[in-house]
Amino acid sequence: MESAPPVKLTCFSIVLLLFCSLIPSLGAQTSDAQATDPKSWTTTTESHTSDTNPMRTTESHRQSAKGTVDSQSVERLGPDGHYEPFYDIEKESVQVNDTTIRTVERTFNRDGNGQRVLTQVTEEEKQRLPSGGEKVVRTTSDADLDGHLRFVQREVADTKKPSPDVQEKKTTVFLSDGMGGMVPSMQILEHEKHSSDRTVEVHKSTLLPDGAGNWQVNERKESTIKEDGKDRTTEEHIFRLGPDDKLSLDSRSVGKESETAAGEKRNAVETYSTYIPGSAPDGALHLSQRITEVKRARSDGAQATEQKLEQPDPGDPGAGLQVTTTNLDVVQSDAVGTRETRTVEVRDASGSFTVVSFDTRKSDKVHSVDVDIAPRNKPK
Repeated sequence: MESAPPVKLTCFSIVLLLFCSLIPSLGAQTSDAQATDPKSWTTTTESHTSDTNPMRTTESHRQSAKGTVDSQSVERLGPDGHYEPFYDIEKESVQVNDTTIRTVERTFNRDGNGQRVLTQVTEEEKQRLPSGGEKVVRTTSDADLDGHLRFVQREVADTKKPSPDVQEKKTTVFLSDGMGGMVPSMQILEHEKHSSDRTVEVHKSTLLPDGAGNWQVNERKESTIKEDGKDRTTEEHIFRLGPDDKLSLDSRSVGKESETAAGEKRNAVETYSTYIPGSAPDGALHLSQRITEVKRARSDGAQATEQKLEQPDPGDPGAGLQVTTTNLDVVQSDAVGTRETRTVEVRDASGSFTVVSFDTRKSDKVHSVDVDIAPRNKPK
């Protein structure tokens, strides 16, 4: 049985995916938009990236009285010029009772004969607690060479609300010990506090076992989100464990979102880091990246989102930031669905921009264009 992962990503592909996901795209929807969507829809996306085979992804969603069924079928261009099946993901969610939802996700790869082979199963049970909290248990099983499923990971997340303005979440990840048991491998502790002045403070710590089996904080994120009308500022500090076993400031990011009277939305995120490619670390924070996004309605009724990624030139880091990647999303929505195109360009060695990725997406899902840059008062 083929054990390779479904998709092979090069270093360039990973950087490209990270850039495209740093700022929410037009694929996200608000709750108002979702409320008017039909119960069933299908979306087809064709992706052309310079360093990978063209891919075609078909996603479908069906809703019934018992729950929802989502499927994703990915095809890649074969040597004969036709698309051939690559892998499939099927996810089914069932409302067990008023407080519990059970979700099962199955991943199928293809064997040498093109037949579907089950390679992974993830089961999740989400329970809403009377106190306002929530408990989520998620287990992942991988298939071995004989096709038998074996537990490889278990995740338990407990969310509590000690007060109306405070939420605490503890997530523990267990990994297989290779002998049929599970051992704790990571903990994530999150504390979120909402203030009356529309400020949200989030502290998130990632803990790993040390040599003695005790939990040790390996990374801590401190975020502050503040809203003022339609404007919002976000500041985040990341502390990481150093060779001296002490946490030190590793990076800082500042984001600003605003909206004009005409409805144009702007979002800018600047990141300061102790590491700048091409420069010797001096322990201080330096501007290492800027991402800007402008979202506006076009005269033809489409929604357009332009993103720019600026970074230092490793050959001349003292020259400041320069635009290295641009991303243009255009979504056209009408009574029968939506059509979306995404174009990514990257600066080459000569300084010119070259198209490295072009995606087209068609969906019969109506009203799928979002109106907010990100959900308000719900930091990631």
